[in-house]
Amino acid sequence: MEGVSETAENAPRPTPENHAPPAECDVLIVGAGPAGSAAATWLARRGIDVVLADRAPLGRDKTCGDGLTPRAMAEMRRLGLSEWAGERISIQGLRLRGFGTEHEIPWPAGRFGTRGSAVPRRELDRALAEKAAEEGARLHAGWTARITGTSDVMGGVTPSEVTLSGPDGAEQQISARVVVGADGARSSVGRALGRRWHRDLPFAVAARSYMTADAHDRPWIGSDLELRDAAGAIQPGYGWVFPLGDGSVNLGVGALATSDRPANVNVRELLAAYVPKVREEWGLHGEPREVASAFLPMGGAVSGVAGPNWALTGDAAGLINPLNGEGIDYGLEAGRLLAGVVAEHLSSTDPLGAGALTKVWPQVLRKEFGPSFALARRLAALLTYPRFLPAVGPTGMGSETLMTAAVRCMGNVVTEDDADLVSALWRGFGRGHRLIDRVQGRPLFA
Repeated sequence: MEGVSETAENAPRPTPENHAPPAECDVLIVGAGPAGSAAATWLARRGIDVVLADRAPLGRDKTCGDGLTPRAMAEMRRLGLSEWAGERISIQGLRLRGFGTEHEIPWPAGRFGTRGSAVPRRELDRALAEKAAEEGARLHAGWTARITGTSDVMGGVTPSEVTLSGPDGAEQQISARVVVGADGARSSVGRALGRRWHRDLPFAVAARSYMTADAHDRPWIGSDLELRDAAGAIQPGYGWVFPLGDGSVNLGVGALATSDRPANVNVRELLAAYVPKVREEWGLHGEPREVASAFLPMGGAVSGVAGPNWALTGDAAGLINPLNGEGIDYGLEAGRLLAGVVAEHLSSTDPLGAGALTKVWPQVLRKEFGPSFALARRLAALLTYPRFLPAVGPTGMGSETLMTAAVRCMGNVVTEDDADLVSALWRGFGRGHRLIDRVQGRPLFA
């Protein structure tokens, strides 16, 4: 395992620094979610001076399904949080339902293990931010970053002025050798530095809630692939129920859309229509609470993810699976990868040469996630056509073999080491669609 020993898990938990951030640092990371906190942890382990700032108090919330796939659990182990994650509910796989058929599909065996989990984002994000602080990152919760971007001589944009605003109107200008935007789908860092979200490619609209449930400790994620609105029309998405093991479940809905084929549905109303369909099965009580909704760029459908001294990661870089909305494991993994790229960049004697973040970070993203994202976003685009899902849904759900393969691919557990037919086909089709993207002038993470 990489990094420090897991005995650090038992160390006293730090509190976020409530005094002013420093005037300078090696790396400023804006956003203390999975991607930002993971990057901060790995950079701090390398001895790099990191400031991790988030506008929300420690233990922020986010519109999310709260699920941890086996791949995400593997990243938690790398971070030294296996004991913490092990105390949460154990989830064995998915219970898929739709078009008159139901399947229980366990997580496939592989190098990531077969245990998933589900943890409310308030708890998960807090644990990850605290881990970063334990490793030496300077954590400032409740501080908002304001960035001014300036065009540089290379034709890009660089952060010329960075100000952190904290409690009671306190402000601190901070000089950082590298700025990382890990501040979510609507990334203010990305907006300031020229990121573009391509809405003609598939994106998601989603709503999440929490409900008290008798079946809160069920070891399966509920996934309804035949999602219908109040009028009975099939929507291009799915409904989910994640058991949390604490007396409650995370219940939500998500629909796919593009600018040409918008989701003609109010997701909060879609959520309200979904609750009665699963109330008895899960023993739900009362009404949905803490309802939140969001728009999510997916599958690398953004351009402008890096510059000479800055980079975007996590949701800010579109690191969300277009077929299921999963983003936590991508964020954790990308945070680790970005830490390596940034560390190399900081040690380079030629920062504007071959090691420039502008070139290297998009290349890393395309190498690690490109093939699967290229294929997944084309499949997601098909789902936005109104007649596609009703036509293929019954056939797909009728095959347990096909659904098992789908869970494996959508669960992000296919690796380059796998030599079976399913993984070979997934990788092969992915590379083919990535080539199509390049030919059409639409590479991921351009």
